[in-house]
Amino acid sequence: MAKEVKTIGVLTSGGDSPGMNAAIRGVVRTGLFRNLKVKGIRRGFAGLLNEEIIDMNRKSVSEIIQHGGTILYTARCEEFKELEYQKKAADICRKHGIDGVVVIGGDGSYRGAGALSEQGINTVGLPGTIDLDIACTDYTIGFDTAVNTAMEAIDKIRDTSTSHERCSIIEVMGRNAGYIALWCGIANGAEDVLLPEYYQGDEQQIIDHILANKKKKKSHHIIINAEGIGHSTSMSRRIEAATGIETRATILGYMQRGGMPTCRDRVFASVMGSMAADLLADGKTNRVVCYRDGKFVDMDLTEALNMKKEFWEEQYKICKIL
Repeated sequence: MAKEVKTIGVLTSGGDSPGMNAAIRGVVRTGLFRNLKVKGIRRGFAGLLNEEIIDMNRKSVSEIIQHGGTILYTARCEEFKELEYQKKAADICRKHGIDGVVVIGGDGSYRGAGALSEQGINTVGLPGTIDLDIACTDYTIGFDTAVNTAMEAIDKIRDTSTSHERCSIIEVMGRNAGYIALWCGIANGAEDVLLPEYYQGDEQQIIDHILANKKKKKSHHIIINAEGIGHSTSMSRRIEAATGIETRATILGYMQRGGMPTCRDRVFASVMGSMAADLLADGKTNRVVCYRDGKFVDMDLTEALNMKKEFWEEQYKICKIL
């Protein structure tokens, strides 16, 4: 029998991503529509342990959909990996009358949601990360905005790289996943794209490619380097020494996490947030909302965590051809 849920909470955990506010808004307004009380939990699981819990209404989420970041703030919480603190968090939920929690974040946040579910608190996870590295879903909240931010920055760097006839290495985020780098490699027409999933550290191959392009009178060379490889600055020095071509490194960094969410991130995050509130209202637990094969679906959280994401080999091949 489904557990009766009267009050739900919502939190954002781990790294922030554009669209999280849209997801929060979707949870709050759908929860209220389903006649539930809604509480915001500030600063993720750390805030839950500190009882940073506030009441939320429709006005609480007015004028937030267009803003990046998260109005509930976010934090990482190493303590939450320990059973003692998981039990404490569940007791705090019960103390505040919270029957279910929507957790917006990445794989680590999903594990926290699963732990809370094991302690008797209904939980639903939403994929909030710019890295697109969650196996169960083809879309994660914030990826579209982040990749567009990176693409626009790389376009600007290409302009000055062409003017100075230099080689530019642009490092993009993504932790150990190369999705942002791959998409930018195709969208920006980069000459080389270095992905953690494929790169074997062969700088000589890059150097040979740069020199071959120089012979063809190419005026610049763009290398997109994924965060999981890193070392862009030292790489630029070695390439410049080997080629005699001025080489500069630019690390885009946290600018990719901020900014106004794209339409896709606003709409998809809103739909996912609404679905999460509906699932809790229906007494469901240990679920995640995903976007798979062109549809929004929900699945078992434990099953989702055990899935392994396969990299888009065909897109990588196309990137190399182009």
